[in-house]
Amino acid sequence: MVRIVELFKFAVPLSGMSGVDATETNPTETNPTETLRSHGLRVTAARLAVLDTLGELPPHVTVEQVGALSTQAVYDIMRALHGAGLVRRIEPAGSPALFETRVGDNHHHLRCRECGRTVDLDCSLGAAPCLTPEVSGGFEIDEAEVIFWGRCPECAAARMESP
Repeated sequence: MVRIVELFKFAVPLSGMSGVDATETNPTETNPTETLRSHGLRVTAARLAVLDTLGELPPHVTVEQVGALSTQAVYDIMRALHGAGLVRRIEPAGSPALFETRVGDNHHHLRCRECGRTVDLDCSLGAAPCLTPEVSGGFEIDEAEVIFWGRCPECAAARMESP
């Protein structure tokens, strides 16, 4: 259970704040049961199992990698966790959706074209949405999701070594 406790010492979005870094570390939400409840979710053994598994996995995972339950059950739980703001869903082109527990801050991703490794990249331009299009089409823009593509150091080195 220690891994779950560590998982929930994350940044929680503060609603209604624009133009500032809208994150706050909430040390009182270290109990996964209380975290689920405080985000409006029922506490179930399945949700606790998924949270426990997320604490043991790399930062960016597919539903199949979670594997704590049936694939459909994990999809349903991840959808609920995403809706409550406890996980972030990213969708790299041509790949299954990835989920991460780093939420409530403004960051982007780097993705390796060869092996699929995905890493976080802090936004250097400031508060969300950090990028503003010339024309918004009347939309109220609150986030820009950027995925940079390239090759990780290992794949780049392997490519240089191969004939």
